[in-house]
Amino acid sequence: MKQRSELVKYVLIGLIVFLGLICLYYGSSIAPGLPRADDVVAIDDGTDPVIRDFVPKHGYFDELSEDLEHNPEVPKSIPIPIKWPASRDEVWKANIPHTQLAHEKSDQNWMVVTGDKIRFPGGGTHFHDGADKYITAIAGMLKFPGDKLNNGGKIRNVLDVGCGVASFGAYLLPLDILAMSLAPNDVHENQIQFALERGIPSTLGVLGTKRLPFPSRSFELAHCSRCRIDWLQRGGILLLELDRLLRPGGYFVYSSPEAYAHDAENRRIWNAMYDLLRRMCWRVVSRRDQTVIWAKPLSNSCYLKRNSGTLPPLCLSYDDPDASWNVLMKTCITPYSAKMHREKGSALEPWPNRLTAAPPRLEEINVGSEEFLEDTSIWHYRVDEYWKQMKSVIQKDSFRNIMDMNSNLGGFAAAINDKDVWVMNVAPVNSSSRLKIIYDRGLIGTVHDWCESFSTYPRAYDLLHAWKVFSEIEHRGCSAEDLLIEMDRMLRPEGFVIVRDKPSVINRVRKFLTALRWDGWLSEVEPRIDALSSNEERVLIARKKLWEEVAQKM
Repeated sequence: MKQRSELVKYVLIGLIVFLGLICLYYGSSIAPGLPRADDVVAIDDGTDPVIRDFVPKHGYFDELSEDLEHNPEVPKSIPIPIKWPASRDEVWKANIPHTQLAHEKSDQNWMVVTGDKIRFPGGGTHFHDGADKYITAIAGMLKFPGDKLNNGGKIRNVLDVGCGVASFGAYLLPLDILAMSLAPNDVHENQIQFALERGIPSTLGVLGTKRLPFPSRSFELAHCSRCRIDWLQRGGILLLELDRLLRPGGYFVYSSPEAYAHDAENRRIWNAMYDLLRRMCWRVVSRRDQTVIWAKPLSNSCYLKRNSGTLPPLCLSYDDPDASWNVLMKTCITPYSAKMHREKGSALEPWPNRLTAAPPRLEEINVGSEEFLEDTSIWHYRVDEYWKQMKSVIQKDSFRNIMDMNSNLGGFAAAINDKDVWVMNVAPVNSSSRLKIIYDRGLIGTVHDWCESFSTYPRAYDLLHAWKVFSEIEHRGCSAEDLLIEMDRMLRPEGFVIVRDKPSVINRVRKFLTALRWDGWLSEVEPRIDALSSNEERVLIARKKLWEEVAQKM
């Protein structure tokens, strides 16, 4: 009996080894592998890494369309988004078929489902009667002229934390105030997707453990209306992150039960928050009804007068307050530079003058005012040429949400400021120090590594502008195909892509246009050489087709 069991054991072991060898042999011949560094060139030029030939229909991009009829994630029919400014107040339900918020917030006027549309009355958790009235009330609390929150152009950049569907930011736009509306993908799920579909500047983000991807001294005002954030956690680290982001004298508008409720728990939270902000040298400038407004100090004077050992401490001199890509938050106060301390402020021009005036922080990135002004002029010319190329296929309202994937000093966004659009300026990680100039011009943006996916929803942008982006990721050994697929994910139906790069990159991108269905309209030119050109450049403009058209042909 013992011998028989031993025999069975050895037979089973032999069978397992045999099956393993079979799996290893066949698996290695059919399983897809990650591209090695020496495969990058073959992949980047659009060729199959095995047969060394380009396959336009049945290659790297097949998965974009092969499951169109069976994959529930691929929309069967995508209506063209409603154009701005009508989109502020209504969007197609088919584009964002998530109505949970409408039911959950039905008593707060966030949104209402009406037939095949979702409408936005302009309300919020704290401002049921409309964001416009709430904004006027805030301006009144601050005693700004005419109850206008822009304060004569001195308030331009606003951070709205826990923004919901971004109605607060939407109603700031008529005042020439540009808000970065920020919210996570939490229990409310698609709130930022609604905001982007409406054409309101917004981004996915969370106040957690890492700094927000914005430079220091970026916003004149931060806003939290029932944003459900525990500001006292971990030594007040989240309030210290707001402190990093606010300009000298910047405001924090806080509407929450802690600001007005008299029960024991809310009183405890208010007292602790008040004590922390006092130690951070913030002061209450106004308190009315359910809202309190704090202001940051204008200089370092208060910090220098604090008793030794007062918490939170000042950040160490070697800490870079502008470093924000994958950088942990710190429980310390970022003091002002010697120049800001002397001037008691950011020394920025009021809007709209600040868009074209050379900002003081240019010297921190070793850029002179003449170089800045030349950059602005060059981009005005370049953008004029882009629009001439597209003149036959675009209308006045063709664009609303635009992304500049390599924003540099913000010249592209400044050149289209006269159009009814907003631009998400993206500073690649290797030039993230320049993002502070974007904000000092009264624009908004974020830091990103284009070797990774961008944190946003599908079909969010009407136009993507990629200047030297492909050359940069190619230099770092990242995949051009991955970036093309990511751009396609972000691009709306009938949206446009502008790729400005060296000829070899343009030739490579062209090979994938049919597979991506970016061949609705094409234009390629050799632009004029200017001070920003690096050797020879080409400009390729492509238009994305509707998936609905693809489905009908399949």
